[in-house]
Amino acid sequence: MMRMIILFILIGNFGYAQTTIKGNIYDKKGYPIANANILINNKATQDIISYSTSDEKGMYSLNFNVDQKEIDIQISSIDFETVIETLKNENQKKDFALQDKVFELKEVVIKSSPITQRGDTINYTVNSFSKEQDRSIADVLKRMPGIEILSDGKVLYQGKPINKYYIEGLDLLEGKYNLANDNLSYKAVSQVQILENHQAVKLLDSLKFSDDAALNIKLKKDYTFTGQAKLGVGTAPFLWDINVTPMLFTKKRQVLVSYQANNTGNNIASQLKTLTIDDLLSQFESSNEKTNWLSIQKLSNPNFSEKRWLDNNINLLSINCLQKMKNDYELRLNFSYLNDNQRQEGSTNTRFITQNNTVNLLEENSNLYATNLVQTNITIHKNSKKKYFKNSLDFEGNWDLQRGFIDAGNQNLTQNVRSEYLKVSNSHKSIFGIGNQLLTFNSYVGYNKTPQKLKVNPGQFEEILNNSNPYEQVTQAVDLKTFYTNNSFSLTKGIYQFTFEPKIGFQLENQNLNSQIVTTSNVPLGGDLSNNLDWMRSKIYFDLLTQYQKNKWHLDLTTPINMQTYAINDKPLQRKSNFNTATFEPRLSIVYDLNSYWKINSTVSFNNQFGTINQLHYAYILQNYRSIQKIDAPLPQIFNQNKSLGFGYRNPLKALFWNIAYTNTKSTNNLQYDTQILANGSTEIKAIEQKNTVFGQNISSRINKQFNELKTNVTLNFGYSLAEAQQILNANTTTIKNKSWNLGNKIDIDIVKGINIEYESRMNFSKNKIQETYNPLIIQQNHLLNLNCNRFENQIFIVKSEYIKNNLFSEDSKNVFLDFIYRYTIKKKKIDFEFQVNNIFNNSTFKTVSISDFSYIETNFNLRPRQALIKVIFAL
Repeated sequence: MMRMIILFILIGNFGYAQTTIKGNIYDKKGYPIANANILINNKATQDIISYSTSDEKGMYSLNFNVDQKEIDIQISSIDFETVIETLKNENQKKDFALQDKVFELKEVVIKSSPITQRGDTINYTVNSFSKEQDRSIADVLKRMPGIEILSDGKVLYQGKPINKYYIEGLDLLEGKYNLANDNLSYKAVSQVQILENHQAVKLLDSLKFSDDAALNIKLKKDYTFTGQAKLGVGTAPFLWDINVTPMLFTKKRQVLVSYQANNTGNNIASQLKTLTIDDLLSQFESSNEKTNWLSIQKLSNPNFSEKRWLDNNINLLSINCLQKMKNDYELRLNFSYLNDNQRQEGSTNTRFITQNNTVNLLEENSNLYATNLVQTNITIHKNSKKKYFKNSLDFEGNWDLQRGFIDAGNQNLTQNVRSEYLKVSNSHKSIFGIGNQLLTFNSYVGYNKTPQKLKVNPGQFEEILNNSNPYEQVTQAVDLKTFYTNNSFSLTKGIYQFTFEPKIGFQLENQNLNSQIVTTSNVPLGGDLSNNLDWMRSKIYFDLLTQYQKNKWHLDLTTPINMQTYAINDKPLQRKSNFNTATFEPRLSIVYDLNSYWKINSTVSFNNQFGTINQLHYAYILQNYRSIQKIDAPLPQIFNQNKSLGFGYRNPLKALFWNIAYTNTKSTNNLQYDTQILANGSTEIKAIEQKNTVFGQNISSRINKQFNELKTNVTLNFGYSLAEAQQILNANTTTIKNKSWNLGNKIDIDIVKGINIEYESRMNFSKNKIQETYNPLIIQQNHLLNLNCNRFENQIFIVKSEYIKNNLFSEDSKNVFLDFIYRYTIKKKKIDFEFQVNNIFNNSTFKTVSISDFSYIETNFNLRPRQALIKVIFAL
């Protein structure tokens, strides 16, 4: 059969006479043209019949078979005019002389894309997003699509916090990246990289999948010495603003040193806040955080820029060094000292809403807060593809003072709190290979103590503390000592698309709580007014982590089994409680990549949460002058069920990022808290063993788009939350629902060259329902409009305006703020001279409302007055 087909093809080909056309191709001077293209086209259809090129001597030859009387021949070559002629379909020799051709090149403008993607790395070109008014890299980050900076400086990517912040691939600041974000000049940075699916431990990179993202700062030079030095002075009253922050970045060494001080409302203490989850401590239920047992009655902070209301006097010193050593080891030292003094002036109008009646309380407040904080960390770290080692030694000391004066109309009160916190801890993590698997050892050991003392004058809660008789002063002392350790071993093994990691671990927490209440007689009150509580908690846990990765699917399943033991004993009160339980707390996470743009993630988890020592003490503790608490009840137990579903879309080439997330929570509690609201607004809280459930739902969405041609960045966001629970208020069981909505948008646009406008708005709606009664809807809205003009060489004019409106239960509140900044730059010497006036309209007070489960709190907060500053800023 095949032979017949070949025969028919040959017969068909020989049905036409074979034609040969050959010749020479040369230029007008007679020189041969090599590599010229020769095409024979069907004259009727213009289909290509035959193709050839000329040789070094300019000769060509074509053979073809076609049933046409005429054919078209086309000769073309670079730098020569194309020739097309019609020839007879017959054997012939045909020479061609080509004429020179002059090419006029059009102007070509090469523009680099502001966002590029290579694998799991998204690169943002800093110069494409920077504006003339910018100074730090944080100023530029807020314009990058997909990246969001919260009010505390935390960086989110696609709605989730980043898990690491690197500078040239090194983790200098261990989560305290505000120090770099607020002080690193954007001009020293070439790119900001988002590392998607970032596994911080290189040894686990091919074994354990991560859905988190990290941020990496790419500098322009291998050797970078940068930073800033700023000196500012002003009036109303005498103001100062000092910042000296030199930085050095090389391939083997990174140094960031900063001394900052101001009384202008700039809360630089936020630069010491840890914003990322540490890769070791995130696995532990660590008891290393300070517990504030006692406090003075505070004012609710306004929900807008701290620079308008924070009355501060702050000093900060931070030294951060990282040195790369031999064999991929790194040595890092972080030291910080903070001295912060803040004042609050204002009033509160609190409305307590119960099922049967309403209690109103009006107070004038004057508060002082003083903080001294020392933090030190020494870390040795190795993170290579063959071994992981990390050991961190931490010390923290915190000395706080709070003083408050309250005019409650019928009485004046003074409050004083002294609080200390001392902590020393060591954390260790090492991973190494044993055969074809990896062995991981984790260990955390920590000790801390928290002595605190509260004095209130005159004495409060006379019925409980002084036989219903008025008295001069009450003192509450609390001393808590804590030892905590958590140790575990795990084995990691990859089998095809699966990764298995069985883990076994042990936790131990030993705490001792001593508390005493002393009245005017200076004799400690006994009985249920004094705690001497020993708390012992141990936990043995077995966990199997199973991960599955194939194509677009990523599944993560943890199945921990925990055996917990609690031994709680207060000998003087002869109160004892022992509790043993075994729990199973599975968690399933699924990530599905629909394509290179779309991603779906879903999580289902179940976990048990048990009470801490501040949720179980058999004697009273006076928390503040309005609240006294005794929790003589079984150990609090909460069973949580959490479900979430999220969609994400990102198209870096079109600079479009969108995400939406829904969460549903259900928490079942074994205890119900009975809150007794007294006639003067004071509260007594007692726990009752009664099962109850708290429901919660939340949905949030954000879309961000950069229009490069229009030089415009647009962001829209939306959120809704609903919480429903039961409370016991004054012995009556009450169902409470809290609803809230928020809407926001942000637009950054260059109107014309040299004029930029930034507009941002936020609207919040809150509503509270007790039983079947809806309370007033609270609406809060903020609108910010900034005009930046740099049409004049070396000069920039900035006008900032802000409009705030709140509807309160007594009246509506409106505030309009206006600021002006003028900056002149000597570019050759990298010096800025800046003059600014803040709060031009001299707004003195701000009113806002906050909602709790059973109260509305209307706060009248004193603001910073009009102030003028002159600054000189040197770029290092």
